[in-house]
Amino acid sequence: MPSRTRLTGGQPPQARRIPVSVVHHGETLTDDYGWLRAVNWQQVMRQPDTLDPEIRSYLEAENAYTEETLAGTQAMQDVLFKEMKARLKEDDRQVPQPDGPYEYFPRFVTGGQYAQLCRIPRGGSPDDATVLLDGNTEAAGKQYWDLGGATHAPDHSLLAYATDDKGSELYTIRFRDAATGKDLPDEIPDTRGGMQWSADGRHLFYVKVDDNQRPQFIYRHALGQPASDDALVYSEPDSGFFVGLESTQSRRFILIDIHDHETSEVHLIEADNPLAPPRLVAPRRKGHEYGVEHHGDKLIITTNSGGAEDFRIVTAPLDDPAETNWHEIVHHKPGRLILENNVFANHMARLEREDSLPRIVVTRLSDGETHSIAFNEEAYALGLSAGYEFDTTRIRFVYSSMTTPAETYDYDMQTRARMLRKRQEIPSGHSPADYVTRRLFAPTADGELVPITLLYRKSTPLDGSAPLFLYGYGAYGIAMPASFSTGRLSLVNRGFIYAVAHIRGGKDKGYRWYSGGRMKAKTNTFKDFIAAGEYLVAQGFTKRGHIVANGGSAGGMLMGAVANMAPDLFLAIIADVPFVDVLNTMLDKDLPLTPPEWPEWGNPLANAEEFAVIRSYSPYDNVTAKNYPHILALAGLTDPRVTYWEPAKWIAKLRALNSSDNLVLLKTNMGAGHGGASGRFDSLKDVALNYAFALTVAGLAEAGA
Repeated sequence: MPSRTRLTGGQPPQARRIPVSVVHHGETLTDDYGWLRAVNWQQVMRQPDTLDPEIRSYLEAENAYTEETLAGTQAMQDVLFKEMKARLKEDDRQVPQPDGPYEYFPRFVTGGQYAQLCRIPRGGSPDDATVLLDGNTEAAGKQYWDLGGATHAPDHSLLAYATDDKGSELYTIRFRDAATGKDLPDEIPDTRGGMQWSADGRHLFYVKVDDNQRPQFIYRHALGQPASDDALVYSEPDSGFFVGLESTQSRRFILIDIHDHETSEVHLIEADNPLAPPRLVAPRRKGHEYGVEHHGDKLIITTNSGGAEDFRIVTAPLDDPAETNWHEIVHHKPGRLILENNVFANHMARLEREDSLPRIVVTRLSDGETHSIAFNEEAYALGLSAGYEFDTTRIRFVYSSMTTPAETYDYDMQTRARMLRKRQEIPSGHSPADYVTRRLFAPTADGELVPITLLYRKSTPLDGSAPLFLYGYGAYGIAMPASFSTGRLSLVNRGFIYAVAHIRGGKDKGYRWYSGGRMKAKTNTFKDFIAAGEYLVAQGFTKRGHIVANGGSAGGMLMGAVANMAPDLFLAIIADVPFVDVLNTMLDKDLPLTPPEWPEWGNPLANAEEFAVIRSYSPYDNVTAKNYPHILALAGLTDPRVTYWEPAKWIAKLRALNSSDNLVLLKTNMGAGHGGASGRFDSLKDVALNYAFALTVAGLAEAGA
């Protein structure tokens, strides 16, 4: 395997160095590239063309250099794109979900980039569907388009939907008449999050952002009235908390969910009394997280109170739901993490995870009889859908593994009958028997075992000669599912071993796995990832320096950290919208996500110890003169989560200090945000770029081309 790529470009851009120093807790921080942060960044989110010309010129120069350097991979990108697209069933649709007289579902049409939202009469044929919203029509002529959410009115006459055409996650809500297909005059700008209808379908509750793009307000819109007259229902006084909207499965209550990363609070709105003020369930208490469902004269609450770090389930009287009245019905079991709980007229169905594997547990409410739905593969993914209805015995779940395409089942909670409704079709063909999925456990220096899920072709040599693609995230308690992906087949079919490291910072092994990779323990996330790579080398799956690492967002922080900590372990690093300027971002209280993120990373403004911890690992602050692996970073200009200047500054500093001949590349999507390109085919082009880069530096660019 070659130690360096044959890819070459012209002279790489060199960002100007304009040192600016600040002092925090007696320590001086000097930032040479802080000028890349636009002074008017809030305006740029709404109007990208207002970006400072010097900053724009620099980003465009980086894009030109990356395009020139990777020009030799264009043929490979085209091949990868075509084969990944060929694995997608273009005229695909989801299984319709019933709701009263109708069934609702999204579908794609051949050649369409975006979904159509459709409905049929209950029991009707999907081939005779009415199209309520056609994403392809809505997105026509736009560089970016995203449907942030859509919800039909209780009487099925209207569809409320929210769209963003810049990638800045500022959504405008509109209302469509289901009978005529025409929009009402009502428009509500600058929203984010869920939407919930009142029971009479005359009011819509929605989330509005403040000037710093934080979801802080709940408003109530009366149909036919201007948005300027909308009533403020709830205003969150603490900028460290975000607000959202949900509803109970019974639809009796609209839920105002207030949360940061460790504390939550829920208020109830009577769906059939939308003008009444919200009612508090339990006041917030630092470290207490809970979620609310409803059944009869009780609330059913999933809570981590009483030391139940992996959660337990209690009931509370509807007329007085104070914590003193909570009665436990599902006890806490350490290591068995309750992920969600859905309550129906006669049953309760919860999704939980234990030993890194998910399962569904069904309880009959009349007598407490319980049974589980689980599977036998070493590693798999399982998703639960409650649907729209309350008085039903049916739930839906989707099962897949790294080798098994997604299978959608309807399950009767009473009879325990399971019906396969859909099996993901791979038009170009796929034989699961040609592949192997394995679950391994890598030991760490502090005695933990890190789960690793592997995927490779049976024909792949396991003698250390194969390159390995190692993916990781490790933040916010988000677990990485061992699910099927059509895209990654393009890597493993060409000789890569694909691995997912289920590292601390996620909840793959319960809440303890999360708390062991956040705040002061954050470096465990990076050490776990390195331990996973070193274990795979020791077990003969690959060799040191033959690993391509990939992660995005907070996983991009992981990429930056491991590049600093163990650069010789990796052949290349691919960092998607990487959160690499952690210290400066956490010191900037005006950025959209900073105050709510303090419980995840620490507050370096207020706490000297937390300042020191973040400074010790923040990727941008720890770039030094050394040999770095190949690095490709991707950013979005209008990204409100990881602002474009974070990867831009990181790449500028890396290029100035990297002492190897390896590539240091930045590509900024000038018309998109955190999620990259919005269309289902355009997004494949982003994946094709990453994979072509990985295959080329690994010396496999010609394999199967």
